[in-house]
Amino acid sequence: MATTTTTMRVPHLGGITVGYRLSGDRYDKTKPTMLLVNPMCTTAALFDNMFTNKKLTDTMNLLAVEPLGHGATTSPTEHFTYWDSAIMTLQLMDNLGINNAFASGASQGAWIVVRMALLAPDKILGLVLTGTSMDSESEESRKTGAWDPHQLLSPLIEEWSSATPTPGFIIGDDLCEMVHDFGFAKSLTQEQETFWTSILKSVYKGDEGRKKLRGALICLLERDSLHLRLRDMKCPVHWLQVGILEIQYQRELTKKSLIYTGKSRQALPTCSGK
Repeated sequence: MATTTTTMRVPHLGGITVGYRLSGDRYDKTKPTMLLVNPMCTTAALFDNMFTNKKLTDTMNLLAVEPLGHGATTSPTEHFTYWDSAIMTLQLMDNLGINNAFASGASQGAWIVVRMALLAPDKILGLVLTGTSMDSESEESRKTGAWDPHQLLSPLIEEWSSATPTPGFIIGDDLCEMVHDFGFAKSLTQEQETFWTSILKSVYKGDEGRKKLRGALICLLERDSLHLRLRDMKCPVHWLQVGILEIQYQRELTKKSLIYTGKSRQALPTCSGK
């Protein structure tokens, strides 16, 4: 977790404590705002290089938000969806006095910011999506070469289900390696792997950490498809796909999601390098 992450309470789900990071520690209404939502099992620390880029922060406000099940964000309920993270983030924007923003998300981060754009089209000015899919984890997706997370993650959800508290729980090295391989496309240096392993083990420990991690994986596996909603998008969309390094979702699946209409625009450049 980035050391400068702070928290704020919003009312959704009976009161969520949201982990977030804001450049300059305050909102500057004279600048545009870029909202950043991290992918699975990462935190706002993913965006550290952006927050330390003075040229970037002199140009715009950066707001990194940790979704439900991640980082410093906590909720009174174990169960949540990406719609809940979207509503939570919109409420955080209201609390911070941010009327509108551009939004960027990778993988699950994209699922959240698209939901935000559907729920509050007046607040989201444009989207930058990376390495993602707008489908559920469906058989149709797997026919395009997408991964099968049910096979990988369902046994872990069963393993982490407990009727009694688990104060000694800590995330295993096997799942840390899975995050390195799938979340970062096997591109991390040894130093970066060590960093993210320490992050994972600090967030997902004890009974609350077990519940948080289990809830995050259930949220991923059971999420709904957005395909029938996409034509209602109003803002411009720029979609980046990571080519051969994109393990979970292949380019053909992404093409199926590019059915935006109305005022939306979309692009699908492919990045071939690390």
